[in-house]
Amino acid sequence: MLGVELNVEEPIGVTEAAQVPQQRGEHLLDAAVRYAEERHWDVFPGTWLEAVEGRERCSCGAAACPLPGAHADRPDWAGQATGSGAAARRMWSKQPRASVLLPTGRTFDALEVPESAGFLALARMERMDLTLGPVTCTPDRRMLFFVLPGGAGKASELVRALGWNAEAIDLTGRGEGHYIAAPPTRVGGRGAVQWARKPTHVNRWLPDVDELISPLAYACAREAADARTRTS
Repeated sequence: MLGVELNVEEPIGVTEAAQVPQQRGEHLLDAAVRYAEERHWDVFPGTWLEAVEGRERCSCGAAACPLPGAHADRPDWAGQATGSGAAARRMWSKQPRASVLLPTGRTFDALEVPESAGFLALARMERMDLTLGPVTCTPDRRMLFFVLPGGAGKASELVRALGWNAEAIDLTGRGEGHYIAAPPTRVGGRGAVQWARKPTHVNRWLPDVDELISPLAYACAREAADARTRTS
């Protein structure tokens, strides 16, 4: 996933078969500590994967867990989150396999879109030379764009002002009371969460939701229209 240092990387281009670049592995503990120390993000440990009768199962014990090894393992997770690197090290030292989860609504919010729409929007944003924050890709083919706190609450109204319905085009916001899984968290056998755009010193200052909502909404609307055409 990420190296020990946060270095500037070349932006990802979009091709007909856009792919997340190969990323080297990193221990969950190291990632959690670095997010807290270098980005000042709150972190908290979630569930993890366990081998049960030769198969991987979420530590929550649910055989049909929808997010195996990648969700909060206690209802009071918000109070458990910490921005201290030392505290993060203690928590992951107790359970090194725990997923790395980041509360939204504190130092950042996230806009979630389908992966295909996300790559389309990312290419357009880069051509427009927009300021971009970190962006993750999940094994469930979703992308999350980091924006300033408060952005999630404004997303639906901003999309509506552009002439679309946020729910209908599959654009959602993650703000206060929510969390996201961070690299290198693995979601069952589906794969690991990865960075489409890594955290670097260049993108330490996050964009406001107003700056990204138009290209994201356009890409999502286009993807939704294509999906309707394919099924008609």
